[in-house]
Amino acid sequence: MLNKIEAIKTLVIKELAVAKTVSEIEAIKKKNLSKDSELNAILKSLRSSEIENKTEVGMKGNELRNFINEQTTNKINELSKIENNIKLQNEKFDPSIPSSLIRLGTIHPLNIVVEELTDIFSEIGFDVLPNRDVEFDKFCFQNLNLPVGHPARDMQDSFYINEELVLSTHNTNMSARMLFKMAEEKNFEGSYANISIGNVYRRDDDDATHSHQFMQMDVLAVSKKINFTNLKWILKYMCKRLFGEDAKIRLRPSLFPFTEPSVEVDVSCFKCKGKGCSICKYSGWIEILGSGIINEQVMKLNGMDPSKNTALAFGVGIERIAMLKFGISNIRSLYENNIKFLEQFKFYGE
Repeated sequence: MLNKIEAIKTLVIKELAVAKTVSEIEAIKKKNLSKDSELNAILKSLRSSEIENKTEVGMKGNELRNFINEQTTNKINELSKIENNIKLQNEKFDPSIPSSLIRLGTIHPLNIVVEELTDIFSEIGFDVLPNRDVEFDKFCFQNLNLPVGHPARDMQDSFYINEELVLSTHNTNMSARMLFKMAEEKNFEGSYANISIGNVYRRDDDDATHSHQFMQMDVLAVSKKINFTNLKWILKYMCKRLFGEDAKIRLRPSLFPFTEPSVEVDVSCFKCKGKGCSICKYSGWIEILGSGIINEQVMKLNGMDPSKNTALAFGVGIERIAMLKFGISNIRSLYENNIKFLEQFKFYGE
């Protein structure tokens, strides 16, 4: 037995001396230390009482096992270092080589405007509500002073799902919903304000400035003493934040079913500073939205008492703001996912 153990050790030393790779060393280790190895068979045989020098054979066998473990581990570490050094030599890093272009994602221009508007109104206490893509006729039309038969309800303008449901044609439905909710609370007192941003849908022919689907923000503020001065301040604040401190607004009388009095809002042309150019059609002003004080009839339709509370509202198209803000001439550019077009907005968020 002792001779066999010595012979195994001599063979292992010879094999390790000629082994050139980590895989060869691992093979030597496996061959001599596995369950099926000759050394393991010798150690198992020690259970027999007939073997002479059992203690010495066991001691020599364990010494050989430790020897093989130690020698193969050292050899593997040695060869691993050599292999890694060769690999590093073949894969030298040259810091002077120009890096490959990393294409960074960009924020979509519509998202830029949505985030700006959300920040602007959140900072002055407005809640931010999502819009509903599908709405009941009651909130989309009837409770906004658009009774059955009103021209704005015509099938040419709206996508009807059935007699009661329609794809939202504006975000003002959320104003009706919030007024209705306040009325349900009974004796509503205090002030409340929110914005709602989402998609709206209209039966419109797509061209450079129109789309059958676009985004809109609706603004609502309710209080006991709210008035046109409050509306004007909010409009000026928003436009200055969107277009710069030099931006001015102009209010023109208009007519909307859900507000009275109503005004169209123009902002001074941010390109020519009011002098006149192609963007403002040489007028110095750009129309951006419609606004007003909520009609008393709308307040009543939603269960509110107009003698106790008044409200202001206005709606603005997100695409229109984006087109004006970034000088985009074709609304379709916002939906075509053209990488070259979107890369222009890299500087936002940096």
